[in-house]
Amino acid sequence: MSACTSAHRGDPSRPKRSPARKRWSADLSASTAVFLIALPLSLGIALACGAPLQAGLVAGAVGGLVCGRLGGAPLQVSGPAAGLTVITAELIQMYGWRTTCAITVAAGLAQIGLGCLRVARSALAVSPAIVHGMLTGIGITIALAQLHVMLGGDPDSSPVTNALELPGRLVAVQSAALSISGLTVVVLLAWPWLKERGGPLGAALGTMPAALAAVGLATAAAWLGDMRLPRVDLPSWRTHALPELPEGPVLGLGSAVLTLALVASIQALLSAVAADKLASARSGKDRVPRSDLDKELRGHGVGNVVSGMLGGLPITGVAVRSAANISAGAVSRNSAVLQGLWVLLAAGLLVGALELIPLASLGALVMVVGVQMVNLTHIRDVSRHREALAFWITTAAVVLLGVLEGVAIGIAVAVGVALHRLAHTRISVERGEAQAPTRTGAEEKAGEHRVVVRGQLTFLAVPRLSRALAQIPEGAKAVVELEGSFMDHAAYEALEGWRITHTAAGGEAEVWGRAGQHIAEPSDSDTCTPWTPWRNHQCSRAHAEGEGHGRHTPRKRQLLGGVRNFQRTTAPLVREELARLAKEGQQPSQLFLTCADSRLVTSMITSSGPGDLFTVRNVGNFVPLPGEEARDDSVAAAIEYAVDILKVESVTVCGHSGCGAMQALHSSTGQGDTGNSPLARWLRHGRPSLARLAAHGETAPRIADRETADDTEALCLANIVQQLEHLAAHECVARRVREGALELHGMYFHVGEAQAYVLDLDSTKVSPAVFAAVRPDPVAG
Repeated sequence: MSACTSAHRGDPSRPKRSPARKRWSADLSASTAVFLIALPLSLGIALACGAPLQAGLVAGAVGGLVCGRLGGAPLQVSGPAAGLTVITAELIQMYGWRTTCAITVAAGLAQIGLGCLRVARSALAVSPAIVHGMLTGIGITIALAQLHVMLGGDPDSSPVTNALELPGRLVAVQSAALSISGLTVVVLLAWPWLKERGGPLGAALGTMPAALAAVGLATAAAWLGDMRLPRVDLPSWRTHALPELPEGPVLGLGSAVLTLALVASIQALLSAVAADKLASARSGKDRVPRSDLDKELRGHGVGNVVSGMLGGLPITGVAVRSAANISAGAVSRNSAVLQGLWVLLAAGLLVGALELIPLASLGALVMVVGVQMVNLTHIRDVSRHREALAFWITTAAVVLLGVLEGVAIGIAVAVGVALHRLAHTRISVERGEAQAPTRTGAEEKAGEHRVVVRGQLTFLAVPRLSRALAQIPEGAKAVVELEGSFMDHAAYEALEGWRITHTAAGGEAEVWGRAGQHIAEPSDSDTCTPWTPWRNHQCSRAHAEGEGHGRHTPRKRQLLGGVRNFQRTTAPLVREELARLAKEGQQPSQLFLTCADSRLVTSMITSSGPGDLFTVRNVGNFVPLPGEEARDDSVAAAIEYAVDILKVESVTVCGHSGCGAMQALHSSTGQGDTGNSPLARWLRHGRPSLARLAAHGETAPRIADRETADDTEALCLANIVQQLEHLAAHECVARRVREGALELHGMYFHVGEAQAYVLDLDSTKVSPAVFAAVRPDPVAG
């Protein structure tokens, strides 16, 4: 709900907080929530890397203070991340901690350079299968290492060794470490359930992040049980290690800098894009600008330079903290900056409390984070898009060889798969039989030959295409169907040359594309793809020949032409789905009640298909009140059938801009109802909408982010709210709403702007009712 509507609920005598004060209050609250998550995670990631634990606190503070202030993603929270754990651990094993700090500084300088070159968007071009494979491999590596910490041992740098030594570690498990780590895991997994189903207690505990609760309870249990376990050791800041000039082969150091810079950059950019998606999905007027990815890259570069110079871990964007920041209500970058300040204060003032934390608890925390990086949803997505090969090979290579090697191998596999798909073309020759359905729904003639090309038609497939075409006898009728989406010039010339030769020899040849259009036909012939009939429709032009085209213009004959086009192009694509619907019957989930205006294409604006919507259309999208003398039983019957028989789950009343019924109502104001035509009698159902608009005046329904365009639009908005009240007056609707089985929605569609606005039902309880614009989902890259 917008701020202007919620203001009516407060005490008029109470002074209102300024917008700036509200924003600072929201950011302060969000920063506290994020800090409570970041503090234990920063220590746990430092432990997993084998770095000094103070390095995690340094990186957490720098990530908030520097990246939060200089970055281009206002709501992203940066700091040490699990995604960089494996790389950092390898660098420490190979070069030592102080040289790793220097490599972090160099990687930050590389990020600054990449940001200045404005290549941030290009970095997002990496296949999601490779990115998810990399994160999955890192998650497996983290989990294997931290299992040893949970069991009271020390992990090896090799994930293969950790896996092989795990059975021996289970035999020699330390019961105290296992109990503390087990308690941590149980609390982490049970905390969300407790918050949702714990009643008042769960609501009270819901303010505490799961990570803090798990580590806090484990620390309390270890202290109360007087368990002798390795704990956090934060040496004096006076002995804190700072970077030194790197020593080693230049090629190896350069590879290390490149690996760290690229992985940290990609993870930061992906996290920023995800933060944009989460922020755009929030309701209300506290909108933040989209992320400037190049600026974000430069900000992370500066952050890594500062963190490395101060002896901190590498920094990147952290999706978990960013999501928590957004869900906690942050509205600006001040939240991330304050979070960094709290980490800095904790590093100086809470040393005694932090040193009570058992390392087994931190190991369990990081192990759970590693397991959560193996995202089953991402695995299903890449499998559905036939990218599983690149995903699994990247995952295995990261675990067995390392991050840089794994990503390089994954990219090579993805490129190989793409080239294979481009070059792999299946060509078959089929002889048509009588009674077989064709593209137009008619019957194929006996003796017709069909050449079906599945896949992309490039010069590599020309020899096979030529062999297939050579199988068609001279004088025969032939149809070539191209089911791919691409044909290069070499393939086009081969196909067109055969068509001309075959036709000259007395045969018939047709070439059809994927969307049903003729290939290489004369420019003035009659074709249209499934979407073009509603835009400059010309489908019936070619059929005018010999059929009295002097009397039948294309516009008069466009319906028949559109039906012909449907049979040729669309029917083959939807026949299977419509056959299923015909067998199962209609089971729509929504009743959509809207105006009969021809410009309102319900399936287009709702992205719905056959069987999705039960649609009722009339002039003015009216819902007559039940029991009126001039009621319309057809509308009431449709509502009763949809609600009681079809059991729809929602009902939407949709009005639109430029509505003729609303214009007629508005122009008749004050003139009385002099007509008694069917249209005049029908428009009387709009009288309550006129009365609502007149009664509310300045508090009439409105659009959230702009002024109402004119009086007709104001009446359209008022009419939607009024018809929703009429709808709720129908007994079947009221009953299902009381049962919680039916939702009511209002929608306004501006035709000229192609913009939909949805009614905030909460705002109808406090005048004025507000319509909020529906925004598209941001697209990564």
